[in-house]
Amino acid sequence: MIKLLFLMLPFLAAAESLQSILEYAYQNNNNIKSSKYIKESKLQEVESKKSGYLPTVDIGASYTNTSDRTVFQIKDVYAGYAKAEFDIYDGGARSALVQKAKDEFSSSLHDEESLKQELSLEIVGDFYTILTLQASLRAKEDAKKSLHEQLERVKQFRGAGLATEDDVERLRASYERALYEIESLSYELLERKSSLELKVGREIESFDDSHFKEVDISDIETKDAIKSLIYKERALKNSADAIESIYYPNIKAEDTYTVYEYGDIAEDHFAKIDRQNVFMLTLNMRIFDYSATKEQRDSLLLNAKALNEKIKYMSKEQKLRYGLSKERIKSAKVKIKSAKSSLVAASSAFKTINEKYSAGLVDYVIYLDALSAKTDATSLYESSLNDLQVAYAAYYFYSGRNLEEFIQ
Repeated sequence: MIKLLFLMLPFLAAAESLQSILEYAYQNNNNIKSSKYIKESKLQEVESKKSGYLPTVDIGASYTNTSDRTVFQIKDVYAGYAKAEFDIYDGGARSALVQKAKDEFSSSLHDEESLKQELSLEIVGDFYTILTLQASLRAKEDAKKSLHEQLERVKQFRGAGLATEDDVERLRASYERALYEIESLSYELLERKSSLELKVGREIESFDDSHFKEVDISDIETKDAIKSLIYKERALKNSADAIESIYYPNIKAEDTYTVYEYGDIAEDHFAKIDRQNVFMLTLNMRIFDYSATKEQRDSLLLNAKALNEKIKYMSKEQKLRYGLSKERIKSAKVKIKSAKSSLVAASSAFKTINEKYSAGLVDYVIYLDALSAKTDATSLYESSLNDLQVAYAAYYFYSGRNLEEFIQ
């Protein structure tokens, strides 16, 4: 009972809007945080690839001890060196790798946005499902209260000989069934609320009646999930270009400056060198590797084609879902009208039958049917109102828009 009161209280804390819940989730959801770290790592990778255009400098030292040496060799040689390298031409590998890194970074940006929008749609679904469950729970609570009052009334009638034990037990069965349904709804509400809190990243005490604006959108913007795949496809093609560069000339310049020290030798030893600078210009080009590089490149291009097919499918799916979401809105509006009419009729019928039942003009069977009809009609009407909001969310989602822009 305490749990039920907790779920059904109007809540002393201020009710939270859907907008505020989404904004908090964008900053605190663990999956979105993960996507942000991935995005930052891809940005670092871009800077790393750009550094490939700059020269590299290495320093090092060595010690050489030679036994059984000739007159041209020195026993103990100590050397310290600095070496600079620069790739003059690499067949386009660096530019392809830089562009690949940029494409992967762009893909990660859209992955983050796509995750936000998918999370938004899930949160919206949870939000309005919770409102529907709360409305159903209130209706069931009202029905339970009425059943309890009538059960106590019939018990008194039985004591006065005006009602049978069968009458009492039938009302008791309806009352117990109401308790069962309330408990089921309470758990379902708790489960859905916990799911929402997991997505958002904190507890939520209460919910307001947020709703979406009704805006007609005539054009579809490509979803971020599709944009992400487009950049992934480009990245694969750039990887293939980088691999193919090995078949082009690769020109590298190297300059090594070395300082030597020696063991116990004469100062005028003819093999002694104090310092030495070596400049080297190399050209390298692969002409045969049993098609290993070609097959690796072809594998990447096949993966790119596979992504392209997925992009086509997701684009078609977005257009299909967009059209269906428009029809869903129309259907939801018709359902609201029907549900409202049903609620008005059921409420009016119950009021009349309740008065007649209290006056003993109709039996409890008719009363229970009227009460059940009113309870179901109330739940159905609240559910239809919330279904319309979910339909709007799906419409804006599949049109490629940000849901939070349409909440009021």
